[in-house]
Amino acid sequence: MDNIFIELSFVIGVVLVISLIMRLLKQPLMIGYIIAGVLVGPLVLNIVHTADQLDIFAHLGIALLLFIVGLGLSPKIIKDVGKPAVLTGVSQVIFTTAVGWIIVHSLGYDPLIALYIAVALAFSSTIIVLKLLSDKREHHRLYAKISVGFLLVQDICAAAILIVVPALNNDALSSSFIYELIAKSLLLFASLAFISIWLLPKLKNLISANQEFLFIFAIAWGLGVGAIFYETGLSLEVGALAAGVALASQPYAAEIASRLRPLRDFFIVLFFVALGTSIELTILGEIIPQAVLLSLFVLIGNPIIVMIIMKILGFTKKTGFKAGLAVAQISEFSLIFIALIGANLELELSQKIIGLTTVIALITITLSSYMIIYSDKLYAFLERFLKIFESQNTQEENRLAQQPELVLIGYVRGGEQFIKTFKTLKKPYLIIDYNPRIVEHLEQNNLPHAYGDISDLELIEEIGLDKVKLLISTISEFQINKFLADYITKKNLPTIFICSAETPLQAQELYQCGANYVMLPHYIGGEQILSFIKKTGLDKKAFIEFRDHHLLQLTQLTDPAHPSKSQPSLLKKIRKIKSSNRKENSA
Repeated sequence: MDNIFIELSFVIGVVLVISLIMRLLKQPLMIGYIIAGVLVGPLVLNIVHTADQLDIFAHLGIALLLFIVGLGLSPKIIKDVGKPAVLTGVSQVIFTTAVGWIIVHSLGYDPLIALYIAVALAFSSTIIVLKLLSDKREHHRLYAKISVGFLLVQDICAAAILIVVPALNNDALSSSFIYELIAKSLLLFASLAFISIWLLPKLKNLISANQEFLFIFAIAWGLGVGAIFYETGLSLEVGALAAGVALASQPYAAEIASRLRPLRDFFIVLFFVALGTSIELTILGEIIPQAVLLSLFVLIGNPIIVMIIMKILGFTKKTGFKAGLAVAQISEFSLIFIALIGANLELELSQKIIGLTTVIALITITLSSYMIIYSDKLYAFLERFLKIFESQNTQEENRLAQQPELVLIGYVRGGEQFIKTFKTLKKPYLIIDYNPRIVEHLEQNNLPHAYGDISDLELIEEIGLDKVKLLISTISEFQINKFLADYITKKNLPTIFICSAETPLQAQELYQCGANYVMLPHYIGGEQILSFIKKTGLDKKAFIEFRDHHLLQLTQLTDPAHPSKSQPSLLKKIRKIKSSNRKENSA
């Protein structure tokens, strides 16, 4: 059976059957793809004989996967995810690599090979975690935001490592070679930055006007940039990732990603199938005990490392625990990294480390999926053992100088106006937010605040909600507001609860749950302008004065997460408009 078409048909048929079983078992399909690869490989059915052609398809899948990952990595991502995500992501990679190297080296591996395997153990799957968090509808929670943040930081670290891989695999590694590699990398990235910042914005209408042309452009750009990187001595994979990052800030990036995903999914299936076919029966007996040991390190050791880091940063043990579960598996980056390393090693060693990493992926992805899905039950079971991970000086406790009577959840949407009212009431108040940049703004202005997720029962207990007289939620997350309304009603608390909703139906349900008043921002603006019309009639001069007054208010309301740089010039324009209006009126 040497015909590639016939082989692929059989392979896809086996993948379909195994994927159906994975769906019924509610397991990630990636596991099914690897199992299908084992089945069609030499271990069982021995269907695949044209391995070289399969590898070509697999490399296309890798390139498309990394290209799409790059499309989601805007150059501003580090700034947006915040300091906790950066510190946690980088620290976890360093500590996992260091501890992993000690364990792997103790198993008898050469120091350099042990380093390769340890690096593979340090990266976790952004795609799998995002999917599970989305399925649980918890992507808005504090632990989820931090988890996704440090996973994205890991992706960036992985990209940097992929740049170094060709140099590590080069037999003629020398200082001159390293300098040449750095020079080539800087030149290529500078060229991409120039094209991304200056050229692509000028061509956006031409590129995005036709959907078919956009599709062809995306494939040509991703694979073309990857090929250029490969020809200059860097890897195809990092080139594809860089190509995606270069397009990430363009308005059509999301459209490209959505159109390429079906194509990526097909080719990435073949990548995981190829990994499965690379597992040799003769090495399974040797690698299974090692794979179990290293899987336990990933499943238990990685979360512990994250919990220690989160404790140092001042988060509660529950936030640290649930964020730690996000790193309890190895990622597709790990498999790509080991596949690249294995291509430059002797066959027996290559098969061994690829097989070892693949088995670890199977074990950790399967078990961590259950750990994330049932994280609340798992936390309740383990809570008494996690007290050592509770910081004695948590960020929440730092802000509670006294028991608050007034609490505001979410500072951005009208926070300044609410705080002005709180101050006139002369009662102790507290602001709760989980945006790091907003928290930094609150610290700079010496405003009492807590950095946390209000749907976390530990934080609710910390602030003493039973003693809070007024609770205002400006956030738009319906489930969180519903949770708070239910909590106050079921506990029969005397707290007055005011919250926000996006639709009248949501408002009705919140009222039924016990909310005292529900703000509908879209309707409040309409009510204001209708009231103004009834009061002034259709007097254009009155509207001009109303507009000027509103503009002045807007310039005084700064969003701490996105401060305006154009306020002074806008104020000048407003004053100029007012001055001209006065002249017109006097005339």
